[in-house]
Formats: sequence, structure tokens, C-alpha cells
Amino acid sequence: MSIFKRNLLIWILISSATLWISACSSWIGKVNIFPVENDVALGKQVAGSIENDPSMIILDSAQNAKIYGYVYGIRDSILATNLLEHKKDFVWRIRLIKNDTVQNAFCTPGGFIYVYSGLMKYLESEDQLAGVMGHEMAHAEKRHSTDALTREFGVTLLLELIFGADKAQLLRIATNLAQLSYGRDAETEADNCSVDWLYATSYNPTGAAGFFEKMEKEKKGNIPEFLSTHPNPGNRVQNMKQRWETKGKKAGSTFAERYKTMIKYLPN
Repeated sequence: MSIFKRNLLIWILISSATLWISACSSWIGKVNIFPVENDVALGKQVAGSIENDPSMIILDSAQNAKIYGYVYGIRDSILATNLLEHKKDFVWRIRLIKNDTVQNAFCTPGGFIYVYSGLMKYLESEDQLAGVMGHEMAHAEKRHSTDALTREFGVTLLLELIFGADKAQLLRIATNLAQLSYGRDAETEADNCSVDWLYATSYNPTGAAGFFEKMEKEKKGNIPEFLSTHPNPGNRVQNMKQRWETKGKKAGSTFAERYKTMIKYLPN
């Protein structure tokens, strides 16, 4: 066993003892025992599961270079703010999923970003897509998935995952990570990051709020796929707009016409 793994094991065992002594059930939700590099490893497991699933149609990046370049440009605008602590730690790779019936996006641990064509065709402007992407990237940046995994499975199983005792179990759990839902605190933090990051770009900082307003207006009793993995706390739009106002109410652009032009490059 390497010195790193030995020290990590000692730290985890001490932390576990502290948990047992304190008998505090909320403690586990506040401590992420995954080293940052494990987020990337876990994200690769998720990415492999998604992209080997025959029901998932991943658009080829070479054959769809125009639309991929466009979406990567949005990602680059967010990363260029230099507000992401894990800008260089994570991969921030994008894959577009061809499914016009699903209005969703997600980002795995380590920064593997997935966007459904159904979401892109549903949105009305580039700032909305940037806002949603910022929100999803924030889940990875703030390590919400591995936080949730810690709460869900506890220290014992995570030890097995980290030290590779059960690769099949790791793959199963990694696959399920793509379907994790987040709590109110995580969603609020991701919303705040989206506003903060877009505020430092040329985009309208409340692009994500525009998406939520459209979704709430049009869902008509049906729960969109996005809300099945992203609970919709009350006053979410209001909170994003209040954060924007607190920061100084800087206006940005929606780039709606550019978006309408570029979205045509998505295959039917």
C-alpha cells in the first residue's frame, strides 16, 4: 500500500471513529472523503457506462463539429472567468446526446458534461444554455455527487470503492450517479454559481432563471426530466434574480439570434 493510501486510510478510520463517538447523523453529509482525483476516476466510470449504453445515442464530435464547437465555446467562456477552483483538475469534456424527447443535462464528478438535444431545442437563447451548463458544472465543481455518495453509502462502502475492492459495485454505483437528485442546499449553490460565473462573462447572468421560468410555465402537470433529477425548491427564480441584483444588476446579452442559427446544426 502506498504512503498516500495508508495516510488516507488512517484519516478515514479516525474520521469514522469520530462519527461513531459523536453519533451525529448529519456529520457524514458535511465531509467528502473522496480525494479530488477520485472524482475524475469516478466520472470516467460514469462516462463509460453512459457511452456504452446502446440506448444512448452520442453525437459524434467530428461529424457534428459545428455544434460541438459552439457548445465548447460556452464552456470556455465559463472556465475563462477563473472562478472555478477545479478548472484544471477536472476534464470538462462535453458530449451531446441525441434525444429530442428529453429536456435534461447533467455533469458527472470530474467534469464530464452531457447535454440532451431535447434541452437544446427547448431553450430559446444562448444565455439559457450557458446558465444551465453553469449550473451543471457547479455540481461537479462543488463535488455534490461525491457528497451525495458519501451520504448514501457511508464510509465502509466508500473505502471499498477507493481501494478497488469491488470493481463491479463501483461500476454499478457510478452508473447510478448520473441519476442522482440533489437537495435544496446543493441546488441553491449550483444556481448561485451559475449567476456568479455568467456575471463575469458577456451573458445575461440569470440565463438559468429564464429556463426555469419557461419550464414552469409550460410543464402543465407533467414533470420535465430535468426536475426529476433537480428538485425545484420554491422561489428558485427569485433567488437567482436577487443574487444578480445584489451583485450590481449588470446587464448581459441573451444571444438569442445566434442561438437560433446554431441550433439548426443539431441533427434531426
